[in-house]
Order: sequence, then C-alpha cells, then structure tokens
Amino acid sequence: MNQAVAKTALTGCLAPIDKKGLDELIEKGKADPKAIKTLKCKTIAEGRFRHLNFIRNLPAYVVDEPPGLLGDDTAPNPSEASLAALGSCLAVGIHANAVARGMTVFKLEIELEGDLNITGVWGTGDLSDKPVGFTDVRAKVSFEADRPRAELEALVAHARVWSPVANTFTRPVNLEMSLA
Repeated sequence: MNQAVAKTALTGCLAPIDKKGLDELIEKGKADPKAIKTLKCKTIAEGRFRHLNFIRNLPAYVVDEPPGLLGDDTAPNPSEASLAALGSCLAVGIHANAVARGMTVFKLEIELEGDLNITGVWGTGDLSDKPVGFTDVRAKVSFEADRPRAELEALVAHARVWSPVANTFTRPVNLEMSLA
C-alpha cells in the first residue's frame, strides 16, 4: 500500500492532490487563458461491437455493447463511457476546487444516469423523428468535506459550470467527419 493510500485509510479522507502542482496549473491557466490543448484518441474496431481506443501511451480503453445491443458485454458501451467521462470530470473539478479552497474531502461519489432512446439502432432501426443521444442526464453528488453544506453546494455548482465534459454535454460542439 502506498503512503497516499495508507494515509487515506487512516484519516478517512481522499488521497491528497499535489497542492503545489495544482497551484502551478492554476497560475499557468491564468497566464495563458486562451491556450487550447488538442486531445487525441485512435479507435480500432476489433469485431462485433468491441472497440479498442488508444489514448496517449496508455493500454487500450475498451468499449463494447451489452448483449441486448448485440455486443459481448466486455466493457461499457459508448453511452455508458460518456457518463463515466462526465462523472470523472465533475469529480476532478469538485476535488480540485476543494483542495484549492483548503478543504479536506472525506467522501466524493457521483451517481449518474441518462435517458436514451435506442430504437434508431445507430440509424438502422426506427428512423422516425426523435432525439438521438441523451435527452436527460442526472448526477447525484455525495460530497463530504470539512465545510458547511451551503459551501459544498456552491462548489458543486461551480464545478458543473467549469467542467469541460459537462459543457460538451450541454452546448453544441463542432464535429467534422471525413473518410480518410
């Protein structure tokens, strides 16, 4: 068990974020507020509906479909993966803001659920007029820290406003596709 995990287990709070590193990131962002970073992912279809996604030098991130959608059920499906990305982004924002404000975080969990009409079956099923993609997403945050509830609620609201993934869910994004 590493020291951060041991400390967390003993104190009951989350593994600490490097406060100095966080402060450096904050200052870097303030120094160049228009900086853009391009993220990349290469997706390779493995067969059936299982896909390997390669990001940086990490092992493949697998995405699949459940049996009800003709997959092998070996990994989250794309919509579930997007909920996981949203939950993780919100949690990072909440945790980073808590640390920046000097809070001690004891618990941070986010339960997400999203409503999705799947009858279009990726454009091969019922093509009648309907929303494609999530129509509603709900995130329930369980957040315990050494501050009053009102301060935690304000921090959660702040993190929602500044979450890149939450903003991707709630505003139009330009998407260009072309055949290579």
